[in-house]
Amino acid sequence: MYARSWSSPAAQGSVGRPSFVAGHGLWDQARIAAAELIEASLADLDLVRLVFGDPHGLARSKTLTAEAFRGVLRNGMNFSPGPYLFDTGHAVAVDFLGEHGIGVDEIAGAGNFILVPDPLTFHELPGGDARTAWVIGDEYLRDGSPHPLSSRAVLRHVVDRYTERDLAPVLGLEVEWYLTRRLDDAPGNTGNGFGLQGRPPRVAALNAGYQFNLDGHYDTVAPLTDPLALHLLALGLPLRSMEHESGPGQVETTFSPMSALDTADAMLLFRTVTKSWCARRGHHASFMSQPLLDAADPSGWHLNQSVAHLASGSNLFGTEDPSDGLSPHGKAYAEGLLNWARDLFLLSVPTVNGYRRLAPEHTLAPTRLGWSQEDRSAMVRVVGHGAGAHLENRIGEPCANPYLAIAAQLFAGLEGLTAPAAPADATGAAPCHGTGGVPRHLREALDAFRAGRAAQLLGEPLTACLTKLKESELRRYEAWCLQAAPAPGRVTEWEQREYFGAY
Repeated sequence: MYARSWSSPAAQGSVGRPSFVAGHGLWDQARIAAAELIEASLADLDLVRLVFGDPHGLARSKTLTAEAFRGVLRNGMNFSPGPYLFDTGHAVAVDFLGEHGIGVDEIAGAGNFILVPDPLTFHELPGGDARTAWVIGDEYLRDGSPHPLSSRAVLRHVVDRYTERDLAPVLGLEVEWYLTRRLDDAPGNTGNGFGLQGRPPRVAALNAGYQFNLDGHYDTVAPLTDPLALHLLALGLPLRSMEHESGPGQVETTFSPMSALDTADAMLLFRTVTKSWCARRGHHASFMSQPLLDAADPSGWHLNQSVAHLASGSNLFGTEDPSDGLSPHGKAYAEGLLNWARDLFLLSVPTVNGYRRLAPEHTLAPTRLGWSQEDRSAMVRVVGHGAGAHLENRIGEPCANPYLAIAAQLFAGLEGLTAPAAPADATGAAPCHGTGGVPRHLREALDAFRAGRAAQLLGEPLTACLTKLKESELRRYEAWCLQAAPAPGRVTEWEQREYFGAY
């Protein structure tokens, strides 16, 4: 009697490419060392979930046995490019069988790309029946070059530009989201299909809302958010607080400052884990900006940002006199954010629904393209003084792609830092800190994105791909509106179906 071996060299070679990481020199010493520790720990795991963030900022994954992951760690894993091709409703937006028009030859015929795990993102997920780990991957073409449609690669490139100048961005997350109770377990698949999202989850609010930071309201969400907080801490995320916001069951979660790539990775992990944690307990978490719920107040994502000198660790935005607010470098960075705001707005507010929050009736929404001290109506709010001075950009919606949203902020800020100083006007006054309003609709933001300078950040292929994805989403929304004639100014059933479950 003998144990049959089901593996073969051919089967093993079908996962990624042999020695893909070593052959293309993809890892630094820190990742090589981390991979060795992972390999030593795989015997204590059952499964590994290999993840990447798609253009919409959603986590796409394959769950591998720990033994299968042993080969994938250094060889990579074949992945279908489907997540690059589908819009938010899973309609095919990029014609991969014809003239796709995005300048990536490997998209033709929907050929595989290779996802390489980043050992520095390896986390064991606490709890569960199977001992499972999570790891984020980087996307590569089959020749070993970074995939032109990779969001994480865009952020890496921007961070490298800071490093070349002996600088490091420092970021803090403030994320608002809705916690609701599921009314049934129906999957919502009736009427679903490519570009046709079925019924959204049926939910009930956990409280009446509209008592900001009321301890009693927090107590109604605490049975979920308190153990969730412990779960997030066990994952190694630098959680600071859970707070009750204004809306019914609306929660704000904040994190301590992190590096840029760590911040984006943390946002992807936090959103994904929060949704699964709540779902397993009969609840539904959504990062959709304004759900179709009675009395829902829009949710935002505030990105706190400063820049540190790598050598000294000092804050580039700080001043010696705490009463002076921002340093000249900080002001130049803020002006960069404003100068690029319309070109890159789509990356921070990428959905039809996200623009609901930017309406004038929401008094604390950032409706003005400007920056100022402690002003929540401006796009960029200056917070703190001296060594603690930083900027809070308030435009983001919570479901935005974290890699692209953060990359857009850092790119624009660096463009401001490296631009020639703006001269004073004839009266000697300093230039104004931004004028005009933010885009009020996805169509307006997409037009600015298409006509603007986004390719300087994203490259032509990703700019073209995102344009096609967003045009498809808008086309389906506008077609639905023509047929349904919804009441103006109201969140639509289309939006609820499109975003509430997935995000």
